[in-house]
This record gives sequence, C-alpha cells and structure tokens, in this order.
Amino acid sequence: MKKLIIILAFALGASSFSYGQFALGLKLGYNGSKLTTNADSIKNQFNSGFHVGAWAHVGKRLYFAPEVLYCMSGGVFSHTGSVTNPNYWSEKITVGSLDVPLLVGFKIIHSDLITWRVELGPEVSFAMSKKISEDVNPKIQAGDIKTANWYALGGTGIDVLFLTFDIRYKMGLSKLITDASNSSFDAKNNVFLVSVGFRIFGSK
Repeated sequence: MKKLIIILAFALGASSFSYGQFALGLKLGYNGSKLTTNADSIKNQFNSGFHVGAWAHVGKRLYFAPEVLYCMSGGVFSHTGSVTNPNYWSEKITVGSLDVPLLVGFKIIHSDLITWRVELGPEVSFAMSKKISEDVNPKIQAGDIKTANWYALGGTGIDVLFLTFDIRYKMGLSKLITDASNSSFDAKNNVFLVSVGFRIFGSK
C-alpha cells in the first residue's frame, strides 16, 4: 500500500512537471455491482452501492487521471431451488473498498465551457470491510474474500465549467472470491458507476 502511494505521488509530480497543467476535485456517485460466478447453479443479483473520493487530472489534451475512492459494492448469491430444498442457500456480500484507478484520458472536445473526454486504465482495489449477511445454509465466509483485487476500467465524462459528470464500467480481472470455504466456486466483481463531482483546484 505504501509503495503504491509513493509511485502515485511520483507519477503525479513527474507528470505535473512535464505537462504543466494540474486539476484536483472531489466526486461522489452511485454504483451497481454484480458478482459473476463459474457455477451455473448459482444465481446472482444486482446490488446497489455508492462511491466517494478525490480525482486529479495531470496534462492537457492527453492526461493522467489518478483517483482515490471509497466504494461500497457486492451482490446477492443464491443456489437454485427453494427454501425448503436442503441444498438451497442464500447470502448477501457487501465489500467496502479503497479503490485506486490509474487512468489515461483524452479530451475529444475541449473548450472553456465544456469538455468531453474518454478514459481507460487499470484499478487496484483494497477490501477494507467485508460483510456477509447469511440467510440460509451459509457457504461464503469473510476469509474467502480477497483483500487486493485488480480491475480494467473504462468510461466517458463531460465537464461543464467546474462540474464533472462520469459514466464508467469496471470489469474484475482477479477473483474477488476464491474457493469459498463450504462450496467450490469463484466469483468476480463487475461494477457500473455514475458520478458527479466538482473541480476545487486548477484548470480544465
């Protein structure tokens, strides 16, 4: 974690020196997540959450866009069948994570009034809290949820004056749940995000 912060700080400093344009802001928004599994017999449901944090843009038309976000995501698992079936089980997984997207962006339209941009890059996510809401015959334990996970993230955004609007999708590259203690299956987390923010420092 400390190494990542050092690398991020160095990249920000180097990019700021090279490109001479820097902006900093805050953002918050809604995210919908779904945990996908490798087992056809397990159903998964869409789960709503939120995210909040800070963003930076370093550069002009082509720019580096690191962020630090706290995100609540997860999903609901249930094994096919009915509650009276001895093989039935259901659990809700909620993960609070510290997410660090490291994006590269390009401004397709750039003016003093409005900017349209696209962004793409990796994200590393650190699980800070893990909550399992057990319903029937629990199969997943908090220890089955990995602490560090990687995502591929892409999206688009519009800036109007000092306001920012973003729509993104991130796909899990690593398994959030691996070999659940009482059931042999894996799961990856895929998340859709919509956010609004504002610039507190710097220029567009």
